[in-house]
Amino acid sequence: MTSPAKKIMIVEDEPKIAALISDYLEAQNGFRSMVVDRGDKVMQAFCTEQPDLILLDIMLPGLDGIEVCKQLRTKSDVPIIMITARVEEIDRLLGLELGADDYICKPFSPREMVARVKALLRRCSAANQQKPALGLTFNTEQFRASLNGQILPLTSVEFSLLKTLATHEGMVFSRDQLMNAMYSDYRVVSDRAVDTHVKNLRRKLDQASGGDELIKSVYGMGYRFESQYLVN
Repeated sequence: MTSPAKKIMIVEDEPKIAALISDYLEAQNGFRSMVVDRGDKVMQAFCTEQPDLILLDIMLPGLDGIEVCKQLRTKSDVPIIMITARVEEIDRLLGLELGADDYICKPFSPREMVARVKALLRRCSAANQQKPALGLTFNTEQFRASLNGQILPLTSVEFSLLKTLATHEGMVFSRDQLMNAMYSDYRVVSDRAVDTHVKNLRRKLDQASGGDELIKSVYGMGYRFESQYLVN
């Protein structure tokens, strides 16, 4: 039996861009799509339509995409790809831990957009199929994380670093992005300081995971988190 086509919610107030995205998703890639043109309409539409993924523009009338993302994350872990025309916002999108899963910059090609959508849906599907008995758990109020039931002795900076990487599994973060995630005052620190925090974090994770390398180095780019553990 063929599985139903995935439904993509496009939150975009520019009709031509919304129509282009919708046509490309449906005609060439077999998705279903729907368009919401105002930020303050998203939550009601989401509850009614229950999309499988959301493409969310930042600049919206009614309510901006950042606030919409925050609202969505209080209700659901639906995959979200942020769309921005403001390149300077990229680090903050990830560093502020809004809960978005990926981002794409305008102008973008429809092919790139579809590739991002497919990749994120595959990643989420694989994560949902994994049923490990234990995993990586975060308590944001207490700045405490545990792996396989073992509390990790993390500093507040290490906690923020791990949470940023682990909740965006597979995504590569530059050192600048990780600095913004670790320090709420956006202070300037050296690349060496970031590398030191990653080294210390790796050592603590290794002790709890039995030697699994969870934080990977990506040459010339930064770091990414890869794990078989379920993140909660």
